[in-house]
Amino acid sequence: MSDRLRVLVCDDEPQILRALKVILREAGFEVLPAATAREALDTAAVTPPAAAIIDLLLPDGDGVEVCRSLREWSEMPILLLSAVGDEAEKVRALELGADDYVTKPFAPSELIARLHAVLRRARPDDGATPTLTADGLELDRAAHEVRLNGALVHLTPTEFELLRTLMTNRDRLMTHRALLTKVWGPAYATDTHTLRVHVANLRRKIEPDAAEPRYIRTDPGIGYRFSG
Repeated sequence: MSDRLRVLVCDDEPQILRALKVILREAGFEVLPAATAREALDTAAVTPPAAAIIDLLLPDGDGVEVCRSLREWSEMPILLLSAVGDEAEKVRALELGADDYVTKPFAPSELIARLHAVLRRARPDDGATPTLTADGLELDRAAHEVRLNGALVHLTPTEFELLRTLMTNRDRLMTHRALLTKVWGPAYATDTHTLRVHVANLRRKIEPDAAEPRYIRTDPGIGYRFSG
């Protein structure tokens, strides 16, 4: 029996499906291919994968609905494939449970890096680690302190909670709505201006160059992700 992780791949374009098979197999994964939404759901039900890569546009539906259906019974990481200009659909899918997306055309290295990232986040975490660290940045949850290269950084309570949320979800794309709801509460779910102001303030305090962020990256029109 193969010990490779199984990845469900759903795309109705034969050349892309072939390319994905090659890319994933060379990276050490077993591929479960599908060309339609129905085939993807049937395959996942019969042979549960470790993760799924789903195209947004499918001949018998869309990737958003596939994502929603998978989330009814599985917590597997889901990566979306989308074309440029599908921001509204990307946001909808992310809010229904997708973990990240890759825009076509994509570099194989980017796809594999995103896949590894969502798989890492799927591993159990007992939450025992009191300190989050990333490339010189250190957030102490118990002491409610942040240090950059050893120096204390003074953050407001809201900035601390925003950074904690982003660092806890490292490499994960967090939509504007998700961040606003987690940090400010449901009443602020559409207040993107408030979020942008706080992100700008936070960047000025922790980024070596706020104009070229190292830690808090922007996905235009969708949200932010922490990397480091």
